[in-house]
Amino acid sequence: MKKIYSAANLMEAQIMLDLLGHVGIKARLLNEHAQGGLGEISFTQAYPEVWLINEGDLERGRAVVSKYESSPIETGVVLCPACGEENPRNFQLCWHCGAGLERALHPDAHP
Repeated sequence: MKKIYSAANLMEAQIMLDLLGHVGIKARLLNEHAQGGLGEISFTQAYPEVWLINEGDLERGRAVVSKYESSPIETGVVLCPACGEENPRNFQLCWHCGAGLERALHPDAHP
């Protein structure tokens, strides 16, 4: 296994895990319960981490991380085309069902 991402919080780590899964990259979330140990361990050791199962996915995984980190911060909401749930406009996947939000964000795009 190879660490691909250290997240600021558990929600961000889950988003990264979902983004990787959306492109077929298997990964695991580590330290998801470590924040309960803050004060006894260093806060940097309590960050949630995303690790790739297959090190052969490292290059594609880095591309996913780079795209996520360079995404502009947007305000507003978009409705998920699969479940109808409201999502922040900057999400690429629905927080509720995990479906891609590309069609909702770019309705004029061809499939």
